[in-house]
Amino acid sequence: MAKQSIYEQDLDPNVANYTPLSPLSFLRRAATLYPEYPAIVHGGLQRIWRDVYHRCASVADALIRNGVEKGETVSVMLPNTPEMFEAHFAIPMAGAVLNAINTRLDAATVAFILQHAEAKVFIVDPEFGEVVRKALDQIEEKPLVVYTEDPEFDGSGIAVGDLSYAQLLAQGDPQFPWRLPKDEWQAISLNYTSGTTGNPKGVIYHHRGAYLNAANNALVWDMGPHPRYLWTLPMFHCNGWCFPWTLAANVGTSICLRQVREDKIFAAIKEHKATHFCGAPVVLNMLVNADDALKQGIDHRVQVMTGGAAPPAAVIAGMEKIGIEVTQVYGLTETYGPMVVSAWQSQWDNRSFDEKCRLMARQGIPAVLAEDLMVADPDTLEPVPWDGETQGEIMMRGNIVMKGYLKNPRTTREAFAGGWFHSGDIAVRHPDGYIQIKDRSKDIIISGGENISSIEVEGVLFSHPAVLEAAVVAKSDEKWGEVPCAFVTLKPGAQASQQELIDYCRDNMAHFKAPKYVVFGPLEKTSTGKIQKYLLREKAEVI
Repeated sequence: MAKQSIYEQDLDPNVANYTPLSPLSFLRRAATLYPEYPAIVHGGLQRIWRDVYHRCASVADALIRNGVEKGETVSVMLPNTPEMFEAHFAIPMAGAVLNAINTRLDAATVAFILQHAEAKVFIVDPEFGEVVRKALDQIEEKPLVVYTEDPEFDGSGIAVGDLSYAQLLAQGDPQFPWRLPKDEWQAISLNYTSGTTGNPKGVIYHHRGAYLNAANNALVWDMGPHPRYLWTLPMFHCNGWCFPWTLAANVGTSICLRQVREDKIFAAIKEHKATHFCGAPVVLNMLVNADDALKQGIDHRVQVMTGGAAPPAAVIAGMEKIGIEVTQVYGLTETYGPMVVSAWQSQWDNRSFDEKCRLMARQGIPAVLAEDLMVADPDTLEPVPWDGETQGEIMMRGNIVMKGYLKNPRTTREAFAGGWFHSGDIAVRHPDGYIQIKDRSKDIIISGGENISSIEVEGVLFSHPAVLEAAVVAKSDEKWGEVPCAFVTLKPGAQASQQELIDYCRDNMAHFKAPKYVVFGPLEKTSTGKIQKYLLREKAEVI
């Protein structure tokens, strides 16, 4: 028997030197030590951290009073409003799991998520009331539906629900004695991603990972105390890349924004002195191409973090010329959002402007708390040489890798094969250790930061009575990064126009997933009948 080290000891679960890691502790600290500091700005509404804490405690208590038990799911379908920010604390304070649903999804997908997650409560914004109503009509076990009331909304939606958020809030005790989870590996949130199939997969985050990635954000971006953060990145995206929890950690101010428009973004930056914001390259491209008058008047340091797709160097250059500093990050839903950062090196300071932009356009190196990352052969797990040329799959492992896929052990095992999370993204690694993506997972199209499954789009096209064969690939797009391009063979004697098929897809799925181009003709195939998508991608680029 091996000799026990003098430093080893049996741990008592009640000892004073261990507390489960949870981002909920950030909220408690902010409200206790900085109660009067501004937490939320939304139009004319302003709330301090003490008030946000009491509201979250009240909602947590009210959820329990309405039958929500530990480990059950509370879904939300909300824009970037104060209620969405509060949900990131209130729901896990009740011991429940937050499921933030993409507000751009169609009713059938929303219904699938509600059923798969077994949602007990569903908090919705009237803007999405029609989609929610249709989704609820498709499920038997309906959750308790709570609707929000936002004075910044124009009122064009419908309020679907059993009670208002204000009524739910009134049911709870602002002094509710909530507790941190006993187990830091307990689920805190559930985020759905399309992955490589049409049916979404539920990615489970735990309290430990959320805590660490929230701290990670502040470290890699050098945010410092009391930043003023503008919400352009949807909070339904990987829980806003964990920034709701980051802003509690560094006691920042959330500047909420319902609509991501260039005039509203520039106005908020100037009016509220926003120091940080995040967004997909399509958002950056929108700002670069905005009217010059909107860009005037920014007299303070502003930083933007971008990811979801590789931003062209020209877009980075355009943002720098506006006076907004760009940091690129890379990650997936399965890694709590950003896990790789294009960190700046001081030895690059004297490079030319174009060379700096080229360097910043690379995905980067592992973030401070990301732990392990490699680019390797997906079968042998042999790392590729750091030569900037040899391609391999990006793989990660560490504390900010998901707990797994909900109700999907087989896919979880496949994703974790060999003790690494397989991203499906193809990259090279440069001699300085920075990775650069060369290709995306074959069946995924990243359009404006949104994942679109080509298989899902193909499934809709195949359901059209005139379609015999269909294959969908990504086509580069100046505005969106990538858009779906469909190659279609019609049945003998059948007729259908390009616009007819596009409209058909828009009628049967979320609009952003519909193809922007349809090309008719025989599909490129191997001798065994397999469609050669790499040839279709080449064709798509010259259309």
